[in-house]
Amino acid sequence: MSVAEASNKEAEVPVSSSGRLKNEEQQPKGCPDTISDMPIEYWHIKKMIKNLKRANETASLLYLVHILDFNLNQEMCQKALLDEGGVQILCNLLDMNHTGCKIGSMKILKEICNNEQIHQTMLNMGALQTIVNLLDSPVKDLKALAAQIIGSMAKCHRTLSTVWQYGGIVKLVKLLDSVPQLANDRGNEKDIEVACCAAQALWSCSVTAENQEGIYSVRGIPLLGRLLESSHVDLLIPVLETMQKCASEESSRLAIQTEGVIKNLVKHLKSDNNDLQMLCADIIFKCSEDKQTRDWVRHYNGLQHLVSLLDKTHNKQLLAAAVGAIWKCSLSMENLIHLQEFLSLETLLSLLTDQPEEVLVNVTGAVAEFLQLPTNRAAIHKCGGIKLLISLFSSENEVMLVNITKSVGMCAIDEANIEIINQFHVVRQLWSLLKHPNVAVKASAAWALCPCMENAKELKEMRLINFGVEIMINLLNSPDHEVVVSICAVVTKFAKDRDNLALLSHHGIVPLLIKLKNTTDSRLRCHLAEAISQCSMSDTNRADFGEAVAPLVGYLKSKDRMVQHSAVMALFQLSKNARNCITMYENGLVKPLINFMGSDDEEVQDAAAHCVRNIRMLARANRSGRTQAQTSKSP
Repeated sequence: MSVAEASNKEAEVPVSSSGRLKNEEQQPKGCPDTISDMPIEYWHIKKMIKNLKRANETASLLYLVHILDFNLNQEMCQKALLDEGGVQILCNLLDMNHTGCKIGSMKILKEICNNEQIHQTMLNMGALQTIVNLLDSPVKDLKALAAQIIGSMAKCHRTLSTVWQYGGIVKLVKLLDSVPQLANDRGNEKDIEVACCAAQALWSCSVTAENQEGIYSVRGIPLLGRLLESSHVDLLIPVLETMQKCASEESSRLAIQTEGVIKNLVKHLKSDNNDLQMLCADIIFKCSEDKQTRDWVRHYNGLQHLVSLLDKTHNKQLLAAAVGAIWKCSLSMENLIHLQEFLSLETLLSLLTDQPEEVLVNVTGAVAEFLQLPTNRAAIHKCGGIKLLISLFSSENEVMLVNITKSVGMCAIDEANIEIINQFHVVRQLWSLLKHPNVAVKASAAWALCPCMENAKELKEMRLINFGVEIMINLLNSPDHEVVVSICAVVTKFAKDRDNLALLSHHGIVPLLIKLKNTTDSRLRCHLAEAISQCSMSDTNRADFGEAVAPLVGYLKSKDRMVQHSAVMALFQLSKNARNCITMYENGLVKPLINFMGSDDEEVQDAAAHCVRNIRMLARANRSGRTQAQTSKSP
């Protein structure tokens, strides 16, 4: 159906079964109950639309100008346009060759298209397709208005799909690319206006992954990056907002990292405009999972500028973005050491009180990274930091719980902190978090338990009778890989106590560990071998681990040194069983062990040597036994 045909059809006033006009039934809330109660503006606009239907081009332009004199954001004015079929008339005017009429019609549509009924009418008539095509117009006013209308209408899936279907994303990016002088601010005001409108429309359309990918596919990210060299805030804001949305997609993040955008982001961190600072910090936050991005931020002195934003505690959105960027940048040890020069742990901890959740999540993440430094682990209890972290255990935010448990685990590395950790029953809370439905929380809690156990004076305190053991046993069957790896690490620490080892054995730890033996993942191999080694301190378990011997011999071929060393330690414990020694010999273990006897790790040297000794002693005993048997058979 053409726009004109749709106009004629929809211009007919629909009547409901009750005899009332449908548009009366759907009239906006707050409108008078009857037509007779309508204000004078309503009747004036209706009259204008009636005249517009019969007018020539010159008169049409005059009527459009008169309509623009009204406050079109008022519901009465919009109702008048709907009741008289004005929306259809305005859409039809877009097909005219008269530029003035097109501009006048689009100015009105721009003001009223937020109305849901008007919005749907425009879509039904195919007006949005016409508007998208006007992005190619040589008239700058038409291009700017088209972009503004697209931006205003981009609030429903149907609109976004239509924009994508008719090449709107490509056209908007092309529109930005057609004004290259903007980068140096030499463009005239009209060029800047067009660019601002196009950037705003792109931001509105970038809410869907499809359109984000579309922006990336037409090299929109490098173009947006070049526009960051502008000093026009009205242009920079929508450009950064679009880039912020696109940074949710991995491909766009890669483009941001590789197209030299970071330099300009750091530059605008120095701006006096809080919105610019927030957007730049948030983009850095989203992209700094990548080490190269973190290195660029440090190279352009962005770390110090991010720290300076922490003073703006009144602006919670800016504070959350700045702390988030600091958190992700501190994933690199070089950055962490650099940040430590002008950002103290005490400053971060001070942000853990009276803050919204989005700030707390990022602060706890940054604190966890700062605690990698021994000086911070030694100092945190002096400023009450551990207590502050523990008070947040009641949070339901899963990311925050991961950050808190990681922080507590880092604190527990320092033996001086164990007393306060025990004082607040942190270990009990960590055991409880192993039952959390989120796998990341489970894994993080498990990793935090390891240093708590490592430095505990009495491991029986960590047992909680059968509660903790049953949880560990169940989690070894978890489908999540990280959970299984972390639980293997917990088993290693937990089993150092003889009574704990007996509990684990009673609950069937051996077959569960054997079940994991054929993994090819280096981290799981390492922690599994350590768990087997510790659990093999029991004679019964040592014999039951026979099925794991051959796979452990295979671990020695790994390129990961930690895997090799863990396997040697496990094989040494298993070699105390005669049957296991036979399996080791049959699998050619002696020669590799001789090589490990030359390791620079003395513990590995000793384990390899003792393992070889056990194998050789068994072989010697077998030869001696055979000799005696042959001698006894001799006449």
